Amino acid sequence: MERMKRSEMDARFQWNLNDIFPSLQAWEEALADATAQVGALGECRGKLGASAAALREVLDRIYATARCVELVYVYTFLRSSEDQGDSLSQDMVGRAMRLYMTFESVIAFLNPEILAVDGAVMDGWLEDEVLAPYRHILEDILRNRAHVLDEAQEQLLAQLSDAAGTASQAFDMLEGVDMTFPPVHNEAGEEVPLTHGTFGVFRESENREVRREAYEVYFGEYKKYINTIAALYSGSVKMDCFNARARRYGSAREAALFGGNIPQTVYDGLLEAIHEALPVLERYSALRRRVMGLEELHMYDLYTPMFPQDDSRVDFEAGKEMVLRATAPLGERYVDILKHAFANRWLDVYENPGKSTGAYSCGVYGVHPYVLLNYTDTLEDAFTLAHEMGHAMHSFFSSEAQDYANNDYRIFVAEVASTVNEVLLTRELLKSEKDDRRRAYLLNHFLEGFRTTVFRQTLFAEFEKGTHEMYERGETLTAESMSALYRSLNENYYRGVTVDALQDIEWARIPHFYRAFYVYQYATGFCSAVAIADSILESGNAADYLRFLSTGGSDYPMEELKIAGVDLTSPEPIRRAMRVFEQTLCELEALVEKGF
Repeated sequence: MERMKRSEMDARFQWNLNDIFPSLQAWEEALADATAQVGALGECRGKLGASAAALREVLDRIYATARCVELVYVYTFLRSSEDQGDSLSQDMVGRAMRLYMTFESVIAFLNPEILAVDGAVMDGWLEDEVLAPYRHILEDILRNRAHVLDEAQEQLLAQLSDAAGTASQAFDMLEGVDMTFPPVHNEAGEEVPLTHGTFGVFRESENREVRREAYEVYFGEYKKYINTIAALYSGSVKMDCFNARARRYGSAREAALFGGNIPQTVYDGLLEAIHEALPVLERYSALRRRVMGLEELHMYDLYTPMFPQDDSRVDFEAGKEMVLRATAPLGERYVDILKHAFANRWLDVYENPGKSTGAYSCGVYGVHPYVLLNYTDTLEDAFTLAHEMGHAMHSFFSSEAQDYANNDYRIFVAEVASTVNEVLLTRELLKSEKDDRRRAYLLNHFLEGFRTTVFRQTLFAEFEKGTHEMYERGETLTAESMSALYRSLNENYYRGVTVDALQDIEWARIPHFYRAFYVYQYATGFCSAVAIADSILESGNAADYLRFLSTGGSDYPMEELKIAGVDLTSPEPIRRAMRVFEQTLCELEALVEKGF
């Protein structure tokens, strides 16, 4: 199907950015005001060490300015996501980013001056209620003492950060704007466009030739640019390692995890627990090959439902209703806020030329969250809707309960709320389904959630660990070396599956790799969410979970998760989730044996 131009689409399915700024002129005025505020922050230099009250005054000014700068930037980010090829939006993003970089440079004095305050004096100040809103932030800065540089070095790193994002920005432009795909054939043999959005539909096709062709054409296009993409990703890894060395961390991974106060043992425990469960994944692959009647199971066979159903199309209206029913155990207010979001254009629903691929949620403090989708009327899209609205609700509750300085939750817990919604949707559908074939379809879908969100993301996490360690050992990152690493991981994780040659370059299409050591949190988040959702359904009480959603960034993520009943200081929550995976597989195996 031909993609409609954005201007031709129904505005009801496009987000309303006027809630942030009603016009471009209003944005220009906000940019000018924020620029003036940033310029005046230099007055704060050298003043915060006088007293607790003086420190409070400086922090108030900085965070008030940060809020204005963020609003200016977020608006341009959302606007550019509508059409990445729009030159005006690109210019606005550039101007907003330069302001943000200037802001970071101007406040480079903050952490060094805080760390220069005598430890005993600072301890006394932290007992003063005047600093209560900033207590956790200050304690976290003090925790970072060994990794904060002097003012000149901090300014230099802040100025470098704009250039440091070039690899990611270039990848986004290459993939989202410049890269196009040859057409493929649908189930009727008709030539149809292949896009990032339709690839996900084609790879679920019941027709093996359709999904094979889509796989080969899609990945074949990435292969044409593999050396360019390898250079971009290598540059991103180099910047990760440079920043880690500059800030005196032992490794890029340590630097990435330190920000959330996450022990590296959590990362290692995830890999250990998932490796233990690989024989169960192999069992699942064997069942898939058997059910699909294939002599060999290829990588392009992994996404099509094992038990297709005739009415699996889920349009956006149906998807919304499914999400509302599934989240009912979270309480009437939670559902009412979802309804308000749907009715008041918090979402951008359908794909259009130039639009950012995939899906995301973006919180906007003082306004409301925004959600980008590329909805194509599949059940998977309904799960994506549930997922992104989980993010949005996390942002909503955190912004409602916390002041600006403490509202932004850490990345480590970012995937928990989204995945709780996915698990609740799975449980709701399984609860009401009595037909064996449809039930098998849903069990398969739940198992696929484990495979793609736990096993696959852990594979990604192991790849990131490997590429960074390769560079830290002095090895050159090339298309060949990274593809060899990726192939070895696929062969280990997907035992019993024929790992096609094109699979070696899948790493080249993963945008999250440009945000190092992020993806492992999908796996820990999914496993945590399984425990939280099951606890809510068993107890009928979501109070602790809603309290968790409201904590924002007011504590460290491991401590926030404990509020919701999950302790990741050991790999046991991961192992418990793997037991749920095996139990679900056992139920599906029994249905297959029973026949239907």
